[in-house]
Amino acid sequence: MRVVVVGGGIVGAAAGYELVRAGVDTVLVDEAATGRATSAGAGIICPWSSAVDDPDWYRMATGGAEYYEGLRAALAEDGETDLGYRRVGSLRLVSESEAAQEFRRISNRAKESPLAGEVELIDAQQARELFPPLAHDGPAIHIPGAARLDGRLVRDAMRRAAVRRGARVVEGTAEIVDGGVRAGGEFLGADGVIAAAGAWSPALLKPLGVEVRVEPQRGQIVHLRLPGTETSHWPVVLPQSRHYLLAFDDSRIVVGATREEGAGFDHRVTAAGLAEVLAEALSVAPGLADATYVETRVGFRPAGPDIRPLLGAVPQVKGLVVANGLGASGLTMGPYAGSIAARLARRADPGIDLSAFDPLR
Repeated sequence: MRVVVVGGGIVGAAAGYELVRAGVDTVLVDEAATGRATSAGAGIICPWSSAVDDPDWYRMATGGAEYYEGLRAALAEDGETDLGYRRVGSLRLVSESEAAQEFRRISNRAKESPLAGEVELIDAQQARELFPPLAHDGPAIHIPGAARLDGRLVRDAMRRAAVRRGARVVEGTAEIVDGGVRAGGEFLGADGVIAAAGAWSPALLKPLGVEVRVEPQRGQIVHLRLPGTETSHWPVVLPQSRHYLLAFDDSRIVVGATREEGAGFDHRVTAAGLAEVLAEALSVAPGLADATYVETRVGFRPAGPDIRPLLGAVPQVKGLVVANGLGASGLTMGPYAGSIAARLARRADPGIDLSAFDPLR
């Protein structure tokens, strides 16, 4: 059996890795388009504090967080350990008036997932001790099981491990045709195709008469550095807005992000986007004012018609599986969604009820 995976982001890489580990002849087709969401994503793994109240989204998000445990072990066996992954915990910043209600909500959610750890309500001083640049003067909800990772490193590790196990990579634009895929100047015969091309999937699938309701949502994410500062264990910070702050091992702080509809595939850093991200970050953590500006990454999140992913087989095209529409949850759900797509493509039990994730809805 051969399966061709179209899309070189974290979903496609995960699907390819799952397939080749299951003994399937696997080809990964990667166009390496500018602005792939995986290349720009922040890497926050903390579904328990999300304000999203859709139970199907939450089931997929917590499944994604938990999936990393087995994935990391598998990659380590394949010699891949550099993922930028660390369980650093998170701080959900809240006001005095909402603290009790938010603490109950998050605690109840976390009880369903042992990975979250023991949630606790801490005061402003304790929060600043964990993340020194903060100026928050209210309480915070601390979730010790939250993690951060580098999406690029995770994607590349899965891809390298897949290739070492026998997967083949073809660079170029893909065209899905009867019996397989054309890419890189050749025809790749296939028993199944996984379309994991993110925001570019509508153009990939339209010639087949398949419409997926995905639009690119531009995200601008700023990277800063605090030279000489040990930041490796600083927690993820989640303010009351949709923005965030997180730290990595190299004195780097990532702050973001814009959520821009209607920008198309315009891969520019804009004055308004940069101003929005920095203003939000400095309002929460003024201690970052003297940080060195490193770069701004721009990615196009594949935003679907609602909060849930588009994931499942397409009945009218034999062997076609769509894995898309993860939006801002791409790095949380990506490897898990890719593994589910791989199981579908090889005609195995996906392990989850996918009725809520119909890719054609």
